[in-house]
Amino acid sequence: MTKLKAHLIDLIKAQGPLAVDQFMSEALSHPQYGYYTTRDPFGRQGDFITAPEISQTFGEMIGLWFGHMWLEMGSPSKFYLAEAGPGRGTLMQDMLRVLKTVPGFLDACNLHLVEISPTLRDIQKEKLAGYTLPTWHDQLNKMLEQMTDAPFFMVGNEFLDALPIKQFEKTNTGWHERLVGLTDNAENLTFSTSFSVTQTPIPDMLDDAEDGAIFESCPAAENITADLSQHLRKFGGIALFIDYGYDRYGTGDTLQALENHQYADVFENPGQADLTAHVNFKKLSDITTNHKAASTAIVTQGAFLKELGIEHRAQQLIQNATEDQKNDIMTAVERLISPDQMGELFKVMAIHDPDLPQPIAGFKP
Repeated sequence: MTKLKAHLIDLIKAQGPLAVDQFMSEALSHPQYGYYTTRDPFGRQGDFITAPEISQTFGEMIGLWFGHMWLEMGSPSKFYLAEAGPGRGTLMQDMLRVLKTVPGFLDACNLHLVEISPTLRDIQKEKLAGYTLPTWHDQLNKMLEQMTDAPFFMVGNEFLDALPIKQFEKTNTGWHERLVGLTDNAENLTFSTSFSVTQTPIPDMLDDAEDGAIFESCPAAENITADLSQHLRKFGGIALFIDYGYDRYGTGDTLQALENHQYADVFENPGQADLTAHVNFKKLSDITTNHKAASTAIVTQGAFLKELGIEHRAQQLIQNATEDQKNDIMTAVERLISPDQMGELFKVMAIHDPDLPQPIAGFKP
């Protein structure tokens, strides 16, 4: 039994069942035992590989996209560039390398990273040593409070999926919040539901959901979207999100654990496995509208990267490559854009200042 699991069992014995978002917060961010606070989870030696680790072309396309947006805004002489959940710093490293080709961009750029893991901060510092070092933050909203004198650009790749979610289960008496309690012998974790009907608003279109249906919400992502919308509307700029998710309201249990590149039981090794859930991009788009900011269409990662020219970039890279290198380059790009790999499952959306020139590059109407 992991130390975190023992801690959770003791906590539930003392205080009663936890909401799913409380369980996720403990599992991912506990200061002593949390998954993200105690390890480097990325790459082949970790538990999963993200798009920037698959191919340099991913970060290059994102970097050029931000360079284009900066030029579209009139090349402001000062702006903030931030990444939320920067992992091992690979995405930002690839972005900055290609952004050297955009005259004036790096001189105007003030770099900031939102990262809670001391282990990953050390890796990011090493990766970005060739550039002006970033300022690190624990919380995105605290970072925004310091950025009131210039436009703001941000990228979040596989950031939203790790934010704690709430789950609600439909029963014959209505929607009840899903909880994490203990099995009868009090030696393991299990799901249960609250006794009372939830006061959390459930979308009207789900009134006819069958008993046993699961509805998910992510208060953290919703609050971040609201904060970003207000900030971008006031100070200008754009925030790009790339993650696996969906573009309409619906039901389904998407909470999952990943350990050693394999799916695992969410209760088996809390603190040792990554926990994620799919992102409701439609909800985030609605929040943006409610706060009088703007958002792009929700497009697939494959469509977005192809529109930006990732296939052309791959052809450039293979010109002087060996046969093995050519195969690796094309296999990696295919993994990013193919519909049966990451191309369809991953979605892309940007939140932005309504006054930005239209259309936004990469987002076909």
